[in-house]
Amino acid sequence: MMNPFLQVALGGAAGSVARYGVNRAATALAPGFPVATLIVNIVGSFLMGLLVVLLAQRGNALAPLLMTGALGGFTTFSAFSLDAVTLWERGQHGLAAGYVAASVLLSLAALTAGMALGRAA
Repeated sequence: MMNPFLQVALGGAAGSVARYGVNRAATALAPGFPVATLIVNIVGSFLMGLLVVLLAQRGNALAPLLMTGALGGFTTFSAFSLDAVTLWERGQHGLAAGYVAASVLLSLAALTAGMALGRAA
């Protein structure tokens, strides 16, 4: 079994690279709106819900690699906060509020869906 600290480091590197790829692709689709962070938070929340059921609750040794490492490097709640404040400071108050609401509500829904899928497996 691999050392859990090494698992987190390797998973974090992979998650960060994946996050960068999503950012590069999404920036071209919606310049000026933080769609990449929105996508990453929703997908990351879904995967966290799925993995918490499939791995962590069953004591799987890959939980540090996939949950703490890969999803920790992939999801970016700190970037979400910066994006929301940036929109607000630009005077785009409605867009900022919509972004915050969509990020939180859709991420919670995605987490719930991931957990339901994991429990059904």
